[in-house]
Amino acid sequence: MNAGFTEYVTTRAAWLRKVAYLLCGDWHRADDLVQSAITRLYANWPRASRADNLDGYARRTLVNTFLAEQRTSWWRRVDLRQNDQDPPAPGTDVEQALDLRAALERLPARQRATVVLRYFGDLPVAETARALGCSEGTVKSQTAKAVDALRELLREPIREGRA
Repeated sequence: MNAGFTEYVTTRAAWLRKVAYLLCGDWHRADDLVQSAITRLYANWPRASRADNLDGYARRTLVNTFLAEQRTSWWRRVDLRQNDQDPPAPGTDVEQALDLRAALERLPARQRATVVLRYFGDLPVAETARALGCSEGTVKSQTAKAVDALRELLREPIREGRA
């Protein structure tokens, strides 16, 4: 059991951390989310390892961990961030990426999770609905509301990958 779990976590930790960061907007909090999700994954490893899509199982565990944390007031009361945030990774347009991340942070948790899964995770509506435990219609409406909110926050069109 431990060898398979260790191998999976070792190979997918960076990906899980990136998804967690996009959900919460803070690298330190993302590390905490990944740690909690990995702990839950370990506790359910016999079932998880038999899943048809182990990445989907892990992603859903991470998103559920994030959403559960959003429902508690602990994360609002405890701010572990320092003033010197991690510098952005070099990219084609750092300012635009920072603006988008700031806008993502202003979305409600459920909308943020939907946008991250649909556009960063590149999941179709049906898989996003399974990951969030909701209907496809809810995914579509949450995505539309989130994209509208992001457009308003950024005040310029956001390219949509798909409807």
